Amino acid sequence: MSDQEVDDYLAKLDEPKRRSLEAVRRSILVVTPEAEQCLSYGMPAFKVEGKTVAGFAAFKNHLSYFPHSGSVLAALADELSGYERTKGALHFRIDEPLPAWPRSEADPDTDARAQTRLERPAAASGAARSHEHSPGPAPSRLAV
Repeated sequence: MSDQEVDDYLAKLDEPKRRSLEAVRRSILVVTPEAEQCLSYGMPAFKVEGKTVAGFAAFKNHLSYFPHSGSVLAALADELSGYERTKGALHFRIDEPLPAWPRSEADPDTDARAQTRLERPAAASGAARSHEHSPGPAPSRLAV
């Protein structure tokens, strides 16, 4: 499993799918730079401490972001009201990347972490940690 697998996945996509998903990828890596990139079920995924925490995929008529947490999309329901979503995926248009999420005024240095929620693997103590995570600023609205 490697970054190269994700590079290869993206290289096979036509524009604007490639550009939109590259922005999602960059945003995930801003929030979780320690994440290992791989393919899971044929789709790009990101693992932290062996646990898949996020992913994305291109489909014929839409793109999807998978936060791999049952609570993320529900917690962001108000901000995502204009998007189609399932319990575990956010669907967005091929030609319209995800918008920038609400920005944190309090701590601009960790702004990306304050944009959406992401469940992380349990800490050494065994307690679950919950962090904020962004599916990513869209290249047309906010450069990553």
